[in-house]
Amino acid sequence: SLLSSLGELPAELAFCLATGNTARMRELDCGLIEVGRSADFVLMDKAQHSPGKNILESVQLGDLPGIGMTIIDGIVRTQRSRNTPPAGKVPEIVAK
Repeated sequence: SLLSSLGELPAELAFCLATGNTARMRELDCGLIEVGRSADFVLMDKAQHSPGKNILESVQLGDLPGIGMTIIDGIVRTQRSRNTPPAGKVPEIVAK
């Protein structure tokens, strides 16, 4: 959010710099959603009470995203983060 709010970088590009582009440059098995890659995800939404209308606008305003769930190696490792503001919408696990 710092790059986006102070550096006038669009929020979606800030996320790209932190994920897929970094993975490509460092030849890492993460950062992209593709068959055969690690199933590691951070599910985010705008933080509760953020003045932004959505996560991109919230980050553009300088707010941290709300973390709703962390999945590592395809397994849910954490739900609501204790170290970031709560997510506006919390992911729900639906099993068949």
